[in-house]
Formats: sequence, structure tokens, C-alpha cells
Amino acid sequence: MTRREFIGSAAAVAAGGASGGRALPGGAQLVAPANQIRGVLLHMGMNMWGEWLAPGEPKVKGRRYTRDEIYFSEDIWNRTVDHAKKRAFNMVVMDLGEFVEYPSHPELAVKGSWSPDRMRAEVRRLRNMGLEPIPKLNFSATHDQWLKQYHRMVSTDLYYRVCFDVIKDVCEIFETPRLMHIGFDEEQLEYQWESVHVNCRQHELWWHALYQFVDVVERQGVRPWMFSGYGWKHPDFVAKCPKSVLQCTSYYNEDAQGYVIERMKPNYRPRLRLFIDLDKAGFDIVALPTNWVSKKLRASGRTENSDNSREIVKFCRANVSPEHLKGYVMASWMDCRNEGTFRLNCAGIDQLADALDGPRP
Repeated sequence: MTRREFIGSAAAVAAGGASGGRALPGGAQLVAPANQIRGVLLHMGMNMWGEWLAPGEPKVKGRRYTRDEIYFSEDIWNRTVDHAKKRAFNMVVMDLGEFVEYPSHPELAVKGSWSPDRMRAEVRRLRNMGLEPIPKLNFSATHDQWLKQYHRMVSTDLYYRVCFDVIKDVCEIFETPRLMHIGFDEEQLEYQWESVHVNCRQHELWWHALYQFVDVVERQGVRPWMFSGYGWKHPDFVAKCPKSVLQCTSYYNEDAQGYVIERMKPNYRPRLRLFIDLDKAGFDIVALPTNWVSKKLRASGRTENSDNSREIVKFCRANVSPEHLKGYVMASWMDCRNEGTFRLNCAGIDQLADALDGPRP
């Protein structure tokens, strides 16, 4: 398939999915695509960060490794999604990773992974609550340790076969969701320089992989969604990425220079400018605010990132056309494991809700 044919087929799928909500099992209704997304990204699997350890490979003190059992509390999860519903959210992006027993590849499961039937029941429960469940699997070579041994086989035929099988499994379990997030963020050396095993696709190989993943998701009747960070350092991203892919854009104010491009340090300007460039090129955009605090911000004396939602909403409303601004998803980058992360996830939900609606009295 040529790139022109690829993009043409993608556009046809996107156009076919642009109608209103559709009926679902149990009488629930999907949020209509025309409605603005008010979502939260929540992590069920956690093996997207850390070294994958091969059998017999020794651990090194101080290095973070993937877990061999789920790191998750169902009570914390339920209370978090309840809070999202209370604050009038309409979407939960479910970061799956190792959390599901994929029928085609049960070897990817860990102790406690949910069965397909259990996950399907949760998907239906969320829909009946009025929360649209969207699956997320990160296929960035920086964040795909949940693939276990296949993490070290990137770009091989076996790797593609496993990934595509899992995508089909997820689309079946989620009963053909409207969207599927495929990640694809931070696949550069700068994010892996401490890793034992470095895996980075570049240039034509990165694009080849992206086109393959976009194609297989769309063949399931689902619209692909991805992080847009590749465009920060690759100006050709806007021209080469298929317009059918929903873009997930972010800026966390790492340089503490506010949200005015002209005042920012040159190396940070592309992060905000990408919102504008994607909009002008005709992409649909979902902004990704956060209340997460990086090591860099903590080192500068900041203990919280409480203004990001407010400033991102203000920036998007001023600079992104309503036609292409499809909504916002809060990313606290916290697990659903304990009371501490519960408070941080809920604080993020509150900050985004307040930014969209105004603070509660």
C-alpha cells in the first residue's frame, strides 16, 4: 500500500465513524463524537516504565524493573472513576499493559491479570455509568516492557504479529471502542540513556511502524489516538502523520516561563507551537494537562503542578479552533494502588474540572 492509498483508506474509516453515538450491549450509549472529551488517563498496568528482565538475567541494585504481578487496588480504581463521574467527566482512558490476559498471547499476563470476561464486564460497567472506556496500549519502544520478551524484538515479524494480535484482542474485549490510544511517545535515546537495553526506531523505520499500527487499528473499525511528542523535534511530523489519527498534545511548563511561546526557551517552544501547527494542518486534538511534578520541577523548588490545567485550557481556547479541539484528558501519571495516588489522581481530576467549569464555590 502506498502512503497515498494508506491515508485515503484511513480518511474513509474516520469519516465513517463521525456520526453520533451508537447503541451498546445493555442499552448504554457512547458519548457522541461531537461532544467534548472530559477524560482521565488511569493506569491499570504499570510495566511501561522500568527494565524488562530476561530469565536468568541478574538484577542490578537501584535499577527499576517491571513487576511480575499487577500493582493495582480495585477499591482505589472504583473510587477514582466515581470521582471522575462526580466531576462530570465522560471518558476513562485505561492504560492496560500487562493488566489483561490477552487470549492470543497469554504469556504476557502476570499474577493477578484480569481475564477478558472480567475486563469486558468492567468496560460495560463504565459505559453504564456514562463513562466511555478507551483502551490504551503503548507501543513506543521506550514504554513497551509490558510486551516482555517481545520488547527486545522490535521491528521483527514476530513482534508485529504479537502486537497486532493484542490490538485485535483489545478491540474485541472493548466491543469495538470508538478510539484506541497507541502511545508512541518518548522513543528517543534521551529517554533511555540509563536503560540496559536501548530500543529506538528512527527515520523511515519509525514511520513504517506508525503506519502499520495505525492501519491495523483502523482495520478493526477503531480510530487510532497517539501522543504527538515526536513532532517536538521532527518538523516533518505534521506533514507525514495521517490526518485520521487523533493527536494527544501536552506542555507541562518545564521551563517555568508560562504559556507564551515568545517568552519560552527556544528548546521548549515547539511543544506549545505544535498545538497550533496541528490545528492549522487539520488534525483533531485532545490536550493532555497534568498535575504531575517532574524531578526537574522539584529540584527548582516546585512541590506541585497545580496551574497546568488552567493554563492549558486557556491556551487551547485562545489558539486551537473549536472544530479541532476535541477535549482534554487529565494525566496525573499515577497508579491506582493506594490512598496517596488516589488523592493525586483526584486532585488532577478536580483541577481539570475547575479549569473547564470554574472553581466550585
